[in-house]
Amino acid sequence: MNSVEIGNIGEDYVCSYLIKQGYEIVERNYRIRGGEIDIIAVNSDYIAFVEVKSRRPNSMVSGFEAVDRRKQKLIIKTASDFCFRHPNKLQPRFDTAEVIISGGRVLSIDYIQNAYDTTGLNFIF
Repeated sequence: MNSVEIGNIGEDYVCSYLIKQGYEIVERNYRIRGGEIDIIAVNSDYIAFVEVKSRRPNSMVSGFEAVDRRKQKLIIKTASDFCFRHPNKLQPRFDTAEVIISGGRVLSIDYIQNAYDTTGLNFIF
C-alpha cells in the first residue's frame, strides 16, 4: 500500500468522523497554486479547514508535527482563497487530524479542533 492510498483511507475516515459529529463535507482536496486543503466541512457555527495526516504505527514524525508553521501558512492562504470564492458568515477554524493506519485498517484517530490560528498573518476572512 503506497502513501497516496494510505492518505485516501485517512481522509475518508476523517470525513466519516466529521459527518458523525454533525458536519457537512463541502469540499475535498481544494487546491490553489501553492496550497491544498484536505477537507472543508461546515456545521451551524464553523467552517473547518482540516489537514489530515495519515501515518503508520511508530512513525518518526507525528502527523501533528508535520503540520509546521510553513504548512499552516499555506493552508491559511488556501482557506482565504476558498472564503473569497465562496463567501459565508461562518467562523473559520483550522483543525488537524492524525490517523494511524496499518494494513489498510484504521487503528486510531486523534483530532484537534482549532489546532492553530491566523495570529501574526495578514489574511482576512
